[in-house]
Amino acid sequence: MEFHASNTPLLDWSGDALIIGLSEDALPLSGTLAELNSRVSGLLQDLIDDVEFTGKDGATAITRVGSGARFRKLGLVGLGASSAMTADTLRRAAATAARLAKKEKSASLGLSMPLVQNDPALTTQVLAEGVSLALHQDNRFKSEDKNGKKNGKAPVEHIHLLDLAGQESSLQTAQAICDGVILARELVSAPANVVTPEALAQTAQDIATAHGLELEILEQADCEALGMGAYLGVAKASDLPAKFIHLTYKPAGTPARKLAIIGKGLTFDSGGLNIKGAGSGIEMMKIDMGGAAAMLGAAKAIAQLKPNTEVHFISAAAENMISGRAMRPGDILTASNGKTIEVNNTDAEGRLTLADALVFAEKLGVDAIVDLATLTGACIIALGDDIAGLFSENEELAGAIAAAAEAAGEKFWRLPMEEKYFDGLKSIVADMKNTGPRPGGSITAALFLKQFVTSTPWVHLDVAGPVWTEKESGYNNPGGTGFGVRTLVHWVLRQEA
Repeated sequence: MEFHASNTPLLDWSGDALIIGLSEDALPLSGTLAELNSRVSGLLQDLIDDVEFTGKDGATAITRVGSGARFRKLGLVGLGASSAMTADTLRRAAATAARLAKKEKSASLGLSMPLVQNDPALTTQVLAEGVSLALHQDNRFKSEDKNGKKNGKAPVEHIHLLDLAGQESSLQTAQAICDGVILARELVSAPANVVTPEALAQTAQDIATAHGLELEILEQADCEALGMGAYLGVAKASDLPAKFIHLTYKPAGTPARKLAIIGKGLTFDSGGLNIKGAGSGIEMMKIDMGGAAAMLGAAKAIAQLKPNTEVHFISAAAENMISGRAMRPGDILTASNGKTIEVNNTDAEGRLTLADALVFAEKLGVDAIVDLATLTGACIIALGDDIAGLFSENEELAGAIAAAAEAAGEKFWRLPMEEKYFDGLKSIVADMKNTGPRPGGSITAALFLKQFVTSTPWVHLDVAGPVWTEKESGYNNPGGTGFGVRTLVHWVLRQEA
C-alpha cells in the first residue's frame, strides 16, 4: 500500500475509484463539485438523489461511471455537520472510503476530503491513519485458500490524498503511529501459546534493535533481589518464566521531560486457584496483556518519531496459572516497597504485577507515570466496551491524557478516586487485601495501585473494554484494536511544547 500526498486537483485525478467526503451542509452541490457533476453528465447528483444521500455521518453511496471518464467508480462518504467535524470524523470517513474501495475491487483510490481545523498536515495524517488501520488484515493464523489468496477482495494499492501536496512528513507520522497500533493489535489477537512473556520480551528486543533503544530484561533472580514479591507471587505457578521488561527511548539531546509508561502484561490469566469458571470469558484471556501491547506499540511509534522526551516502557510480564506452586487465597505477599498484601482473590492478579512495576518506575525519577491495564470487568460494566476508565488525582496530568485521547479519537471517562472506598481493601493481617467489595470494583483497584506511588504524578487507565472488538467498527476490524497506542503517542509528542 502506497500513499501519495497529491497536488492533483479533484477534477483532474484519474484512477479506479474517486471517493468524496461530503458534509450535510455541502448540499446542494456548488463550486468544484458542481463542475464535477457536469463532467460526469449529472451522475453525481443522480447518485445523491437515488439513495437520498444527505451527508449523514457514515453514510455511503457509490456508482459506476460511464466510459470516457477519468475514473471507474464515483463514491460518497457522509461527514455529518461541518460544524461538528473533528479529526476523528475524517479518520473514520477515510476508513469507510477505504473499505468501500476494497469492496469495489479498486486498486487505486482518490480521496477528497475537506480540511479539518484548516490544517493540511493534520488532515493528511488522520486520512492516512484511517485508511491504513481499516485495510489492515491479520491473517497470520488462517490457511490460504485454493487460489493462494487470504481474502477474496483485491487490495487497494495506491491511495491518493487529493489537494494535499507537500505533506509527506504527515504521512511518515501516520505510518509510525499505524505501525505501533498494528503491532499492538497483532499482539492482542495472537493466542497465548504464541505471545508468551518471553515473546513480549523478544518484541521489546526487536524494537530496541531496530531503533536503537536501550533494553533491560529482569529475570526471576533480578526481581527477587529487588523484592518484587507481588509480581513473583503471580508468576510462580507458570512453567513459563516471568520477564520484567524495561525498554528506554532517549532523545539525542537533553530531554524536555522524563516519562514512564507501564503496561499490564498477563499473557494468559486462568484466574489462578480462584479459577475463572463457565461464562467468565477464560478463552479470551489472551487479551489480558492489552496494556503491554499498547505500551510496546507506543514504543515502536515513538522510536520512529523521535520526540525530545525520554520514555521508559515497562511491563511485568507473566502468566497467571495453576500448579503446586500457585499462590493461594489467604497468602500474604510483600511488594518491593515493603507493603504487604493479603491475597483474597488470585484472579485479581494484574494489580499485583502493576504494584511492583509502579515502584520500579518511580525509582527512575520520572516526571509522570501512566499505566494501562485490562484490569477490571467492573470498568466494562460501568463504561461498556468502547470507553476506558481514567483515574488520577493529578489534574494537570489527567487533563493532558484526556486532551491526547481526544486528538487520538480514543474514548476515556474520568472516574473518581473515592478514598473512602479503600476501607473495603483493609486487611486484619496485612497492610491491605488485593480486592474489595464488588461495588465500585474499578475504583478500589485504582486505590490499590495508588499505594505504590508516593509523589510522582500518575494516571491509571483501565482499558479492559476497548482492547478487543467482535465486529468491524470505524477503523477497527474484528480482533485486537490497538487501543491506547494513539493516546500515548499524542501525549508523549505534546510534552515537547
